[in-house]
Amino acid sequence: MTTRAMTAALGFAAAIFASEMAQAASFDCDAKELKPDEKTICDSRALNDADVKMATTFELLSGLLAMGSRGTLQDEQTAWLKKRQECGADAACLKAAYEERLKQLGETYKNINRPL
Repeated sequence: MTTRAMTAALGFAAAIFASEMAQAASFDCDAKELKPDEKTICDSRALNDADVKMATTFELLSGLLAMGSRGTLQDEQTAWLKKRQECGADAACLKAAYEERLKQLGETYKNINRPL
């Protein structure tokens, strides 16, 4: 295992451990003014878990990608967050949005240029 791969694996494991202790990884469920999508995510264990997985995966990928690709990933995340907000309190829509985003992030990981 290369040093970079080992560092990524350790970072991923640490992020998962830390995120399991939080309510939701990408926003504060205790905030006074939650948007409808955020409230639904906070109220649903399954959506909360999907949010933790998405945020952890996004952070991991952000650390692995080169500068230009990192900017593209951030732009895609911003667009996805707007799409998630459009779901409002619709749990089925939110579930589908997370499934789609996690699939996209998985594809991004598969396409990372790795040394031989």
